[in-house]
Amino acid sequence: MNNKRLTLVAMIFAVAMMFIDQTIVALAIPELQDDLSLSATGAQWIINGYLLALSALFALGGKLADVLGHRRMVLIGVVGFALFSALCGATPTGDFGETWMIFFRILQGASAAVLFPAALAIVVAAYPLRERGKALAIFFAATGGLTAVGPLAGGYLTEWTWRAIFWVNVPVAIIAVVLTLRAKPDQRPHRVPIDYRGAVLVSIAMGLAVLGLQQAAVWGWADPRTIGCIVAGLVLLVVFVLYQLRTTDPLIQVRIFAQRAFSADNLVLFLISAVFVPLFFFASVYAQASLDYSSSEAGLFLLVFFGGFATASQWGGRILDSKGAKPAVALGCIVAALGFWLWGQQLPDMDFSNQWYYLALAGAGMGLVLGPVSTDAVNRAPRTSYGEVTGITQTVRNFGASLGLAILGSVLISENVRRIDDSLTSRGVPSACAESIAHSISGGSAAAGSACGSGGGPTRAMLDAVQLDVAQSTQVVVYAMAGIMVVAFLVARFGMPRGRVEEQVVADDETAAAPAA
Repeated sequence: MNNKRLTLVAMIFAVAMMFIDQTIVALAIPELQDDLSLSATGAQWIINGYLLALSALFALGGKLADVLGHRRMVLIGVVGFALFSALCGATPTGDFGETWMIFFRILQGASAAVLFPAALAIVVAAYPLRERGKALAIFFAATGGLTAVGPLAGGYLTEWTWRAIFWVNVPVAIIAVVLTLRAKPDQRPHRVPIDYRGAVLVSIAMGLAVLGLQQAAVWGWADPRTIGCIVAGLVLLVVFVLYQLRTTDPLIQVRIFAQRAFSADNLVLFLISAVFVPLFFFASVYAQASLDYSSSEAGLFLLVFFGGFATASQWGGRILDSKGAKPAVALGCIVAALGFWLWGQQLPDMDFSNQWYYLALAGAGMGLVLGPVSTDAVNRAPRTSYGEVTGITQTVRNFGASLGLAILGSVLISENVRRIDDSLTSRGVPSACAESIAHSISGGSAAAGSACGSGGGPTRAMLDAVQLDVAQSTQVVVYAMAGIMVVAFLVARFGMPRGRVEEQVVADDETAAAPAA
């Protein structure tokens, strides 16, 4: 195996843990609640704490990778993630368990924010421009596939003990460290001062904005806490941008957004992330509530999706290397929009055998988009700023995912409440009980019948009605996803330039001298 391929394999192992963790932990929440006596808020923050730290610290993580060296930060990130994973697995039972778990989940997220920008920057630096598309297609296909592994692996590991979902990261980390030390990717630190004031400002801004979006389903969109967090976060982001424009050595060279192509790349990333990450949740709810699948069986949806994704990502990489990003991204957005639309039409039939090929088509569309648009954005960075630009793109992706999950999740809840309330109240179920069932299902529980206690239990007709209601509510969300992908197509069609990036289109001195947008 040549050094480039060894480097690629090493970086895939390095980030494997964080992609598996995106879905595996959510699956084990019921077992965690039973064993650790978690409060409802505590269970939520085991998920949200990780995502919040990840979103808030990506920009700083990318800058640290450039300043301190990509290889060093990958090793620090891998070791930190594995250590904090092991400590999550060692969570004590009792009153202190909830605090312990949330604390180390936050540190897991912080480690991931350091790890991923450095790992992606290493892959980018290891390959010349004309080979980069294929390499990053493999990278994104592998990481996407690992996200699908989470529900399947989690189902089996939690049968042994929920602690295993954290301990499994340790051997993966050991392999990653060994391969990284063997590959010896370039270190090349770029010694510049780190803008810690900017880092604090953007971390608080992203943290507040994402917190407001995450909690919107709990607090309500009209709640002053939701509005306050989102507005304060967005205001601080504006303050951060203005501050960066006046700083000699900024945390982020925000003037790079003056490039039309770079801005278009990031807008497409934002839009597809509003669909890509929420899909995992909505497909799982539909599979369990409408099709009566187990949590492990629900992983079939993700496997089908990623089957299409992994296959098409290789085509996308080849198109990028030969013709540039625009043809792959524009085609992928339309294919994904068509796939989601056709899949949505089949959802009320509740027959997976008539759905899987449309889901695979949607996955293929996303596979054509994600690698090329991410690579194109990084290709437009100076060599000394791969980590920084990766931090920018990952911040954009996480913010898009948070916004998509918050808005589409609210749509799902409101549709479920309306439909289920109508169906059950017409069959004699109290309205408060019907609403409780709707919220329970929207939160990821398939146990519709237990949401209101005993009382005779639901009839078969009630269960059938609820399953259809959830399917029709999910259909609305999937149609919205198709619409978002159409908007992404328009951005790609009219915002992205034709042709390949033949050389690094942004030099350090050009970036510094560029006029403010």
